[in-house]
Amino acid sequence: MASTRKPTYKSRGRLADRDQAASRDQTASQDLPGSGKQAASQTATRRRSQGQDTISASKSAGYAADGRPAGPVAGISSNNVLSFPEPKGRRLKRNILIAACVVTAVVAGLLAAAVYSPVLALRTVTVTGTKLLSAEQIQTALEPLRGKPLPQVSDEDVSRLLEPLVQIKSVTTQSRPPSALVVQVQERVPVALVKQGEQYLLVDVDGVQLGTTADPASVSLPLIDGGAGAIGKGLFQATAAVLGALPAEVLAKLSNASAQSVDAVELKLVDGQIIVWGNSGERELKSKVLTALLKVPADARNPVRVYDVSVPRHPVTR
Repeated sequence: MASTRKPTYKSRGRLADRDQAASRDQTASQDLPGSGKQAASQTATRRRSQGQDTISASKSAGYAADGRPAGPVAGISSNNVLSFPEPKGRRLKRNILIAACVVTAVVAGLLAAAVYSPVLALRTVTVTGTKLLSAEQIQTALEPLRGKPLPQVSDEDVSRLLEPLVQIKSVTTQSRPPSALVVQVQERVPVALVKQGEQYLLVDVDGVQLGTTADPASVSLPLIDGGAGAIGKGLFQATAAVLGALPAEVLAKLSNASAQSVDAVELKLVDGQIIVWGNSGERELKSKVLTALLKVPADARNPVRVYDVSVPRHPVTR
Protein backbone atom coordinates (compact mmCIF):
# COMPACT_ATOMS: atom_id res chain seq x y z
CA MET A 1 0.00 0.00 0.00
CA ALA A 2 1.42 3.34 -1.03
CA SER A 3 2.18 5.86 1.62
CA THR A 4 0.03 9.03 1.78
CA ARG A 5 2.72 11.08 3.49
CA LYS A 6 3.86 14.06 1.44
CA PRO A 7 7.58 14.52 0.99
CA THR A 8 9.19 17.45 2.70
CA TYR A 9 12.07 19.57 1.31
CA LYS A 10 14.43 21.60 3.31
CA SER A 11 15.29 25.11 2.11
CA ARG A 12 18.81 26.13 1.54
CA GLY A 13 20.59 29.17 2.70
CA ARG A 14 19.06 31.28 5.37
CA LEU A 15 16.00 29.02 5.84
CA ALA A 16 18.22 26.07 6.64
CA ASP A 17 20.26 28.14 9.03
CA ARG A 18 17.10 29.35 10.75
CA ASP A 19 15.83 25.78 11.19
CA GLN A 20 19.13 24.69 12.62
CA ALA A 21 19.11 27.63 15.04
CA ALA A 22 15.54 26.77 16.11
CA SER A 23 16.53 23.14 16.63
CA ARG A 24 19.45 24.19 18.79
CA ASP A 25 17.17 26.49 20.79
CA GLN A 26 14.70 23.65 21.32
CA THR A 27 17.43 21.27 22.41
CA ALA A 28 18.76 23.87 24.81
CA SER A 29 15.31 24.42 26.25
CA GLN A 30 14.93 20.71 26.84
CA ASP A 31 18.28 20.54 28.55
CA LEU A 32 17.42 23.43 30.90
CA PRO A 33 15.02 22.29 33.61
CA GLY A 34 12.17 24.55 34.56
CA SER A 35 13.07 27.63 32.42
CA GLY A 36 13.66 26.06 29.03
CA LYS A 37 10.96 27.94 27.14
CA GLN A 38 11.87 31.26 28.74
CA ALA A 39 15.55 30.83 27.86
CA ALA A 40 14.74 29.90 24.29
CA SER A 41 12.52 32.94 23.94
CA GLN A 42 15.25 35.22 25.24
CA THR A 43 17.77 33.66 22.84
CA ALA A 44 15.48 34.21 19.84
CA THR A 45 14.76 37.77 20.87
CA ARG A 46 18.51 38.46 21.16
CA ARG A 47 19.14 37.03 17.68
CA ARG A 48 16.42 39.19 16.10
CA SER A 49 17.86 42.27 17.82
CA GLN A 50 21.32 41.47 16.45
CA GLY A 51 19.86 41.04 12.98
CA GLN A 52 18.12 44.41 13.10
CA ASP A 53 21.35 46.05 14.28
CA THR A 54 23.17 44.49 11.35
CA ILE A 55 20.56 45.79 8.90
CA SER A 56 20.76 49.28 10.43
CA ALA A 57 24.54 49.28 10.20
CA SER A 58 24.36 48.15 6.58
CA LYS A 59 21.97 50.98 5.68
CA SER A 60 24.12 53.57 7.42
CA ALA A 61 27.14 52.32 5.44
CA GLY A 62 25.31 52.71 2.13
CA TYR A 63 24.06 49.15 1.64
CA ALA A 64 20.54 47.76 1.53
CA ALA A 65 19.35 45.03 3.83
CA ASP A 66 19.97 42.39 1.15
CA GLY A 67 23.64 43.46 0.89
CA ARG A 68 23.35 45.44 -2.39
CA PRO A 69 24.67 48.99 -2.57
CA ALA A 70 22.12 51.64 -1.63
CA GLY A 71 21.74 55.09 -3.33
CA PRO A 72 21.54 56.23 -6.94
CA VAL A 73 25.15 55.23 -7.76
CA ALA A 74 26.89 52.12 -6.52
CA GLY A 75 29.15 52.91 -3.56
CA ILE A 76 28.29 56.65 -3.64
CA SER A 77 26.04 58.47 -1.26
CA SER A 78 23.24 60.54 -2.82
CA ASN A 79 24.67 63.60 -1.05
CA ASN A 80 28.02 63.38 -2.90
CA VAL A 81 28.79 64.85 -6.44
CA LEU A 82 31.72 63.72 -8.55
CA SER A 83 33.92 66.52 -10.00
CA PHE A 84 35.27 65.68 -13.48
CA PRO A 85 38.35 67.60 -14.78
CA GLU A 86 37.81 70.08 -17.65
CA PRO A 87 38.88 68.70 -21.07
CA LYS A 88 42.36 69.83 -22.11
CA GLY A 89 41.18 71.10 -25.52
CA ARG A 90 38.49 73.32 -24.01
CA ARG A 91 40.93 74.76 -21.49
CA LEU A 92 43.42 75.51 -24.29
CA LYS A 93 40.77 77.28 -26.39
CA ARG A 94 39.74 79.40 -23.42
CA ASN A 95 43.33 80.41 -22.72
CA ILE A 96 43.89 81.31 -26.39
CA LEU A 97 40.73 83.42 -26.43
CA ILE A 98 41.78 85.28 -23.30
CA ALA A 99 45.27 85.91 -24.71
CA ALA A 100 43.82 87.18 -28.00
CA CYS A 101 41.55 89.61 -26.16
CA VAL A 102 44.47 90.92 -24.12
CA VAL A 103 46.67 91.38 -27.21
CA THR A 104 43.84 93.15 -29.06
CA ALA A 105 43.30 95.52 -26.18
CA VAL A 106 47.03 96.31 -25.98
CA VAL A 107 47.32 96.92 -29.74
CA ALA A 108 44.24 99.15 -29.71
CA GLY A 109 45.74 101.16 -26.89
CA LEU A 110 49.04 101.57 -28.73
CA LEU A 111 47.29 102.64 -31.92
CA ALA A 112 45.19 105.18 -30.06
CA ALA A 113 48.31 106.54 -28.40
CA ALA A 114 50.11 106.78 -31.76
CA VAL A 115 47.23 108.51 -33.53
CA TYR A 116 46.67 111.16 -30.89
CA SER A 117 50.10 111.42 -29.26
CA PRO A 118 51.70 114.90 -29.42
CA VAL A 119 55.08 113.16 -29.65
CA LEU A 120 54.30 112.43 -33.33
CA ALA A 121 53.24 115.99 -34.14
CA LEU A 122 54.37 117.23 -37.57
CA ARG A 123 57.27 119.70 -37.33
CA THR A 124 59.37 119.25 -40.50
CA VAL A 125 58.23 119.16 -44.16
CA THR A 126 60.74 118.10 -46.84
CA VAL A 127 59.84 118.72 -50.51
CA THR A 128 61.30 116.96 -53.58
CA GLY A 129 60.60 117.02 -57.33
CA THR A 130 60.02 120.74 -57.86
CA LYS A 131 61.23 122.81 -60.84
CA LEU A 132 58.55 125.35 -61.56
CA LEU A 133 57.80 125.87 -57.86
CA SER A 134 60.10 126.36 -54.90
CA ALA A 135 60.14 124.17 -51.82
CA GLU A 136 59.25 127.21 -49.71
CA GLN A 137 56.01 127.71 -51.64
CA ILE A 138 54.87 124.18 -50.88
CA GLN A 139 55.96 124.34 -47.25
CA THR A 140 53.99 127.55 -46.80
CA ALA A 141 50.90 125.95 -48.33
CA LEU A 142 51.20 123.01 -45.91
CA GLU A 143 51.62 125.18 -42.83
CA PRO A 144 48.12 124.31 -41.46
CA LEU A 145 49.30 120.72 -40.98
CA ARG A 146 52.06 121.61 -38.56
CA GLY A 147 51.40 120.26 -35.07
CA LYS A 148 49.01 117.59 -36.35
CA PRO A 149 49.97 113.96 -35.46
CA LEU A 150 51.59 112.22 -38.41
CA PRO A 151 49.13 109.28 -38.47
CA GLN A 152 46.34 111.77 -39.10
CA VAL A 153 48.05 113.41 -42.09
CA SER A 154 46.86 111.84 -45.37
CA ASP A 155 47.64 112.38 -49.07
CA GLU A 156 44.16 113.84 -49.44
CA ASP A 157 44.90 116.52 -46.84
CA VAL A 158 48.12 117.47 -48.60
CA SER A 159 46.51 117.48 -52.07
CA ARG A 160 43.67 119.70 -50.88
CA LEU A 161 46.08 122.30 -49.51
CA LEU A 162 48.23 122.22 -52.66
CA GLU A 163 45.29 122.41 -55.07
CA PRO A 164 45.68 126.18 -55.69
CA LEU A 165 49.18 125.50 -57.06
CA VAL A 166 48.24 124.57 -60.64
CA GLN A 167 51.81 123.57 -61.45
CA ILE A 168 51.37 120.41 -59.36
CA LYS A 169 49.90 117.42 -61.21
CA SER A 170 50.05 114.89 -58.37
CA VAL A 171 51.62 114.44 -54.96
CA THR A 172 52.56 111.59 -52.64
CA THR A 173 53.66 111.73 -49.02
CA GLN A 174 55.77 109.62 -46.72
CA SER A 175 55.77 109.90 -42.94
CA ARG A 176 59.08 109.65 -41.13
CA PRO A 177 58.47 109.47 -37.39
CA PRO A 178 58.64 111.06 -35.05
CA SER A 179 57.89 114.43 -36.69
CA ALA A 180 58.91 114.60 -40.39
CA LEU A 181 56.86 114.47 -43.59
CA VAL A 182 58.39 114.01 -47.06
CA VAL A 183 56.31 115.41 -49.93
CA GLN A 184 57.09 114.09 -53.42
CA VAL A 185 55.72 116.44 -56.08
CA GLN A 186 55.07 115.63 -59.73
CA GLU A 187 54.75 118.88 -61.62
CA ARG A 188 53.05 119.51 -64.92
CA VAL A 189 55.46 119.79 -67.85
CA PRO A 190 55.27 122.90 -70.05
CA VAL A 191 55.37 121.99 -73.73
CA ALA A 192 54.83 125.31 -75.45
CA LEU A 193 54.50 129.08 -75.23
CA VAL A 194 51.37 131.01 -76.08
CA LYS A 195 51.60 134.75 -76.72
CA GLN A 196 49.29 136.91 -74.62
CA GLY A 197 49.90 140.61 -75.08
CA GLU A 198 53.45 141.38 -74.11
CA GLN A 199 53.75 138.18 -72.10
CA TYR A 200 54.18 134.56 -73.07
CA LEU A 201 52.28 131.86 -71.22
CA LEU A 202 53.84 128.51 -70.44
CA VAL A 203 51.24 125.78 -71.05
CA ASP A 204 51.16 121.99 -70.76
CA VAL A 205 49.39 119.46 -73.00
CA ASP A 206 46.09 120.20 -71.27
CA GLY A 207 46.42 123.92 -71.80
CA VAL A 208 47.01 124.63 -68.12
CA GLN A 209 48.88 127.89 -67.69
CA LEU A 210 51.95 127.17 -65.60
CA GLY A 211 53.67 130.54 -65.64
CA THR A 212 54.66 133.55 -67.73
CA THR A 213 57.78 135.00 -69.25
CA ALA A 214 58.57 138.21 -71.08
CA ASP A 215 61.48 136.69 -73.04
CA PRO A 216 60.57 133.62 -75.11
CA ALA A 217 64.24 133.04 -75.89
CA SER A 218 64.84 132.28 -72.21
CA VAL A 219 62.61 129.21 -72.47
CA SER A 220 63.48 126.37 -74.83
CA LEU A 221 59.90 125.76 -75.95
CA PRO A 222 58.12 126.24 -79.26
CA LEU A 223 55.54 128.94 -79.75
CA ILE A 224 52.03 127.80 -80.63
CA ASP A 225 50.37 130.06 -83.17
CA GLY A 226 46.96 131.50 -82.42
CA GLY A 227 47.58 133.27 -79.14
CA ALA A 228 45.87 132.73 -75.80
CA GLY A 229 42.46 132.66 -77.49
CA ALA A 230 43.32 129.32 -79.09
CA ILE A 231 43.88 127.52 -75.76
CA GLY A 232 41.43 124.70 -75.24
CA LYS A 233 40.26 124.57 -78.85
CA GLY A 234 40.65 121.66 -81.26
CA LEU A 235 43.72 122.89 -83.13
CA PHE A 236 45.47 123.83 -79.92
CA GLN A 237 44.74 120.43 -78.35
CA ALA A 238 46.02 118.58 -81.41
CA THR A 239 49.22 120.63 -81.50
CA ALA A 240 49.81 120.39 -77.76
CA ALA A 241 49.30 116.61 -77.85
CA VAL A 242 52.03 116.33 -80.48
CA LEU A 243 54.43 118.48 -78.47
CA GLY A 244 53.71 116.45 -75.35
CA ALA A 245 54.95 113.30 -77.09
CA LEU A 246 58.34 114.79 -77.96
CA PRO A 247 61.38 114.42 -75.69
CA ALA A 248 62.89 117.53 -74.12
CA GLU A 249 65.89 117.46 -76.45
CA VAL A 250 63.63 117.77 -79.49
CA LEU A 251 61.39 120.42 -77.90
CA ALA A 252 64.47 122.53 -77.29
CA LYS A 253 65.17 122.55 -81.09
CA LEU A 254 61.69 123.76 -82.09
CA SER A 255 60.84 127.38 -82.74
CA ASN A 256 57.10 127.14 -83.25
CA ALA A 257 54.19 124.76 -83.95
CA SER A 258 51.06 125.26 -86.02
CA ALA A 259 48.12 123.34 -87.41
CA GLN A 260 45.95 124.05 -90.42
CA SER A 261 43.68 121.23 -89.21
CA VAL A 262 43.81 118.44 -86.65
CA ASP A 263 45.29 116.22 -89.37
CA ALA A 264 47.89 118.72 -90.52
CA VAL A 265 50.18 119.59 -87.63
CA GLU A 266 53.54 121.10 -88.56
CA LEU A 267 56.58 121.90 -86.47
CA LYS A 268 59.45 124.24 -87.27
CA LEU A 269 63.01 123.89 -86.03
CA VAL A 270 65.12 126.89 -84.99
CA ASP A 271 67.29 126.47 -88.11
CA GLY A 272 64.27 126.67 -90.39
CA GLN A 273 63.69 122.97 -91.09
CA ILE A 274 60.05 121.82 -91.30
CA ILE A 275 58.57 118.71 -89.67
CA VAL A 276 55.42 117.36 -91.27
CA TRP A 277 53.69 115.52 -88.49
CA GLY A 278 50.19 114.92 -89.79
CA ASN A 279 47.55 113.95 -87.22
CA SER A 280 48.11 113.12 -83.57
CA GLY A 281 47.92 109.36 -84.09
CA GLU A 282 50.90 107.10 -83.35
CA ARG A 283 52.57 109.91 -81.47
CA GLU A 284 55.09 107.70 -79.67
CA LEU A 285 56.26 106.00 -82.87
CA LYS A 286 56.51 109.31 -84.76
CA SER A 287 58.51 110.79 -81.90
CA LYS A 288 61.05 107.93 -82.00
CA VAL A 289 61.41 108.18 -85.78
CA LEU A 290 61.87 111.95 -85.68
CA THR A 291 64.45 111.70 -82.91
CA ALA A 292 66.43 109.18 -84.94
CA LEU A 293 66.29 111.33 -88.12
CA LEU A 294 67.52 114.42 -86.29
CA LYS A 295 70.55 112.48 -85.08
CA VAL A 296 71.68 111.68 -88.62
CA PRO A 297 74.74 113.82 -89.49
CA ALA A 298 73.93 116.68 -91.83
CA ASP A 299 75.10 116.48 -95.42
CA ALA A 300 76.29 119.89 -96.58
CA ARG A 301 75.90 118.92 -100.25
CA ASN A 302 72.37 117.65 -99.77
CA PRO A 303 70.85 119.40 -96.74
CA VAL A 304 67.51 118.25 -95.38
CA ARG A 305 64.75 120.84 -95.39
CA VAL A 306 61.74 118.68 -94.56
CA TYR A 307 61.27 115.72 -92.24
CA ASP A 308 58.00 113.97 -93.02
CA VAL A 309 56.94 111.52 -90.34
CA SER A 310 53.22 111.60 -91.09
CA VAL A 311 53.60 107.91 -92.07
CA PRO A 312 56.11 106.84 -89.41
CA ARG A 313 56.86 103.41 -90.91
CA HIS A 314 57.89 105.11 -94.14
CA PRO A 315 59.47 108.46 -93.20
CA VAL A 316 60.64 110.83 -95.90
CA THR A 317 63.32 113.52 -95.91
CA ARG A 318 63.78 116.03 -98.68
